[in-house]
Amino acid sequence: MTEHPLLSRITQPGDLKELSFSELDQLAFEVRQRIISVMAVNGGHLASNLGAVELTLAMHYVFNSPSDKFIWDVSHQTYAHKIVTGRNAQFDKIRQYKGLCGFSCPKESEHDHFYAGHAGTALSLALGVAKNRDLAKRSEYIIPVIGDATLTCGMSLEALNNIPKDLKRFIVILNDNAMSISKNVGAITQILSRMLSNPTTDKIYHEITSLVAKIPSYGEKLSRQGAKLTESLKNLFSPAAFFEQYGLSYIGPVDGHDVKKLIELFTAIKNSDWPVIVHVMTNKGQGMDEAIKNPVSYHGAKPFNPDTGKFLATSNNKPTFPKIFGSHLLKMADNDPSLVAVTPAMSAGSCLDDFMKKFPERCLDVGIAESHSITFAGGIAYGKKMKVVASLYSTFLHRAFDNLFHDVCLQELPVVFGIDRAGISGPDGSTHHGIYDISFLNAMPNMVITQPRNGQLLKELLESSFSWGRPAAIRYPNMATEEGSGALEYREIGKGEILAEGQELLIIALGHMTSIALQVREELLKIGLNATIVDPIFVKPLDTELMCRLLMTHRNLVTIEEHSVVSGLGSIINHFLMSQGYSNIQVLNLGIPETFVEQGSNQELMDELGLTAEKIKEKIIVHFNIHHLNLLSN
Repeated sequence: MTEHPLLSRITQPGDLKELSFSELDQLAFEVRQRIISVMAVNGGHLASNLGAVELTLAMHYVFNSPSDKFIWDVSHQTYAHKIVTGRNAQFDKIRQYKGLCGFSCPKESEHDHFYAGHAGTALSLALGVAKNRDLAKRSEYIIPVIGDATLTCGMSLEALNNIPKDLKRFIVILNDNAMSISKNVGAITQILSRMLSNPTTDKIYHEITSLVAKIPSYGEKLSRQGAKLTESLKNLFSPAAFFEQYGLSYIGPVDGHDVKKLIELFTAIKNSDWPVIVHVMTNKGQGMDEAIKNPVSYHGAKPFNPDTGKFLATSNNKPTFPKIFGSHLLKMADNDPSLVAVTPAMSAGSCLDDFMKKFPERCLDVGIAESHSITFAGGIAYGKKMKVVASLYSTFLHRAFDNLFHDVCLQELPVVFGIDRAGISGPDGSTHHGIYDISFLNAMPNMVITQPRNGQLLKELLESSFSWGRPAAIRYPNMATEEGSGALEYREIGKGEILAEGQELLIIALGHMTSIALQVREELLKIGLNATIVDPIFVKPLDTELMCRLLMTHRNLVTIEEHSVVSGLGSIINHFLMSQGYSNIQVLNLGIPETFVEQGSNQELMDELGLTAEKIKEKIIVHFNIHHLNLLSN
């Protein structure tokens, strides 16, 4: 007998329509167990997916994907969707190299319509798809699935403001679990918590408006004049006028774990002549006690024991860059009451929770609002008496490009940016790799860009950064590193370091890639080539004095970075060489090619990208045509 007898029968969404309600409940249990068993091995977005199982089954039961378009916000809750849309056999490889993506992925399935790894995109995309449908005279349903945290994102409010009141076959599903990654913040989440609506009032509201509008000659005028009356009637039953102001008929809240009720409700509202929002209440981590009790820890879960739910011990006892960042920033805050940190819903991931607990008035989570977080940080830095750190992931900083330029750099405000997840972000895949930030940070006048190779240097840069008096970005990966316990050295702006001296070849490696460069050096020594290894520390401003001195004796140069090679350290070095007239220098730039990198372990991806010590050594030998010791100097 198969472990999942019902699930084994589901090869496409249409198969769900053959099941009874009791069978659907059993299927939900089997899907949930499938998710738990795979996440126990792979790790991944556990709590959010456990909470969305019945909702997903009900959606696929009532609607017809892929003709009807499910458009997921963030899409970190799509595991059940993947399982019932023909990807169950591949589910064991989710978030792994050459396996399934952990987010929606159009390359995987016709049931996934957009890549989505960031919050706030679903409503705008869905409105665009609805316009596409209406212009083409099609009639499918458009169903954006958003979370309560979506409404802390400004882009979602812009989209709400743009919804036509007569938009048909547009059903917004609000999956409310009272959480994003960390606990939701802000006034809008408080509105949601107070909503107690009666679906009957939607019918009354629209029927009154419709009847009044039909009165000859005066109907439209009376309908407009009567809007306040009908709103008042609506508010007698429900405080949910927030959504009514945007033209959405509000229905809910509905139990998101009662598949029968969900199916009956979705069936009942399918033919509404106006846009509808269905407020579904779910429990993050449903079906697993540990995940329910600790939804933050089990949001992005590490491998765990599926029987107990307890996380497995890790073999690496070294701290990660984010942990060192969070702990040292708290230590600085202990000694300096002017230090303030701002984060857009990344307090847990960026290890700021202890800071937030101890100094809640100085560690501020603004919700999923990256643009606001940067401008807000700039406002706190006004007058230059407060020391402000804006902490967010590299990939999320993309969303705040203009705020960075207009509200911080142009204003010459000395905000320090702690840019987490800089570099390959492994299993999270193409939406989350932090491999583009140097390109736009470098475009900002007066911006300082720096990257530490280890935890000791990270702490030194944090301590030194406020003395530079300029906007400064300290970028670092989510990987284990040596913390160091020595006395902290002041880091002068724009000064690099020589880590190993040679004479034939100059290798400039950024951040943690210096360890790879030192391995390459050892391999090259075996064939008689002695390379100089430099850690620039500062990408901007570059240590031009050190560069000029080294280029007097080195005519062959290699740059190594875990960043897009067309717009990172290599391009900055190339610009320096051209502007200074170094036409006789042979250069090899090694980094991430102009492509979207998919998911996998960091080691697998670095091997695929050719950024391992062995592959870098071979590229150097081929590029410089090295056959014997003296060739480089000839």
